Amino acid sequence: MKCTERYLASLMLAACSTVITLPAWSAASDNSAAAQIHREADPIDGRVLREGRSTFRFDTFGDEAFWGDTLRLHEAIEGSALGGVGPGVSPRTALAVGLKVDVAALPETLVEDLNAGRVDLDSPATTVALLKLNAVVGVTGFFKGRALRSIGIQCALCHSTVDNSLSAGIGHRLDGWANRDLNVGAIVGLAPDLTSVAMLLQTDQATVRKVLGAWGAGKFDAELLLDGKGFRPDGKTAATLIPPAFGLAGVNLHTWLGWGSVTHWNAFVANLEMHGQGTFFDPRLGDPSQFPVAARAGFDNVRHDPDLITAKLPALHLYQLALEAPQAPAGSFDPSAAARGKELFEAKQCASCHVPPTYSEPGWNVHTPQELGIDDFQANRGPTRGYRTAPLKGLWTHLKGGFYHDGRFATLRDVVDHYDTQFGLHLSEQEKTDLVEYLKSL
Repeated sequence: MKCTERYLASLMLAACSTVITLPAWSAASDNSAAAQIHREADPIDGRVLREGRSTFRFDTFGDEAFWGDTLRLHEAIEGSALGGVGPGVSPRTALAVGLKVDVAALPETLVEDLNAGRVDLDSPATTVALLKLNAVVGVTGFFKGRALRSIGIQCALCHSTVDNSLSAGIGHRLDGWANRDLNVGAIVGLAPDLTSVAMLLQTDQATVRKVLGAWGAGKFDAELLLDGKGFRPDGKTAATLIPPAFGLAGVNLHTWLGWGSVTHWNAFVANLEMHGQGTFFDPRLGDPSQFPVAARAGFDNVRHDPDLITAKLPALHLYQLALEAPQAPAGSFDPSAAARGKELFEAKQCASCHVPPTYSEPGWNVHTPQELGIDDFQANRGPTRGYRTAPLKGLWTHLKGGFYHDGRFATLRDVVDHYDTQFGLHLSEQEKTDLVEYLKSL
């Protein structure tokens, strides 16, 4: 018995000695040190957000190879007097089609001259000078010496505007705001050579220009180069409203049709719409019955070497998620009516789909056209064949152009009237007014 006890004791002593003499470089020590660093680090590095903002504002992802080298859009901007083609694009014309100028990029002397009316806003040379200053929001000029040799675009072209602090169209950037003044179709339609687009769509340039010319201000057709449908069955443009890019944190599916997450759409647009040089994979686009153009072009599996997009997606994603919806300014809505409207919004089950604080639905935020009481044309152009529950915060920033994906409802009151009929809410005139004021307050 005593021998057994002594034997057990020796085993315990040996075990303790083994534990005590564990080397300092053990996995446990490494994890502890890493955990301490992790605890002390900021959840989001400010450097990453700045990188994402720079990408959002200034990165072309190499798309100048398409907009400049292929479409020769820069030549239309220059005009024949500067070595391009046609009359050129003056600042007055550029502002008229919704392009914006970043006042922070302008020298003080130029700001003074603009205020004093000493700048020629009717000369394409002034536009070229603004591009040289990198002052045109969402557009980058590429120069050889003083000559404009190509042009590229950024995310900010459609999803930023300015506060008009200097004059209409000239001010400080407002990232994430939908540019409902921007006439993308008119701008692209200026390109001297749309052969590549016509070939992709298996049509002629005249038809392409007709489709682009129908878009109008504040609209863009992201599905045109997927299915080739330029017009709806009723003859109206198939283009949809440019949505805001703020208030998306916590929102699952993105875009009017719920194509995917924010970062999926960033990769989609950077590769397929901006025509940047990167990598994109979405096997749904290989379906020739729904996406004949995309299937022919191989848009389901895009690969470029070098890849100028993928490494920039993480920071871009974080920056976009950090863009909060701006608060409605005082005086833009009736507070008392909005308070009553809030109660109605909750009582009438509006909040069952538009769930605060994102005002979309956690999870699968898509509904069928039948549920919404509208046609399925646009829904059938996307993989979900439905319509996403759009986030409502910041509605006051994009009242122009109408509501729903295609602007079919001219006012918020029209939207309320539609839901009143669709869901049998039996709202009084006062209740409808109160709901509109609440929506404007978000």
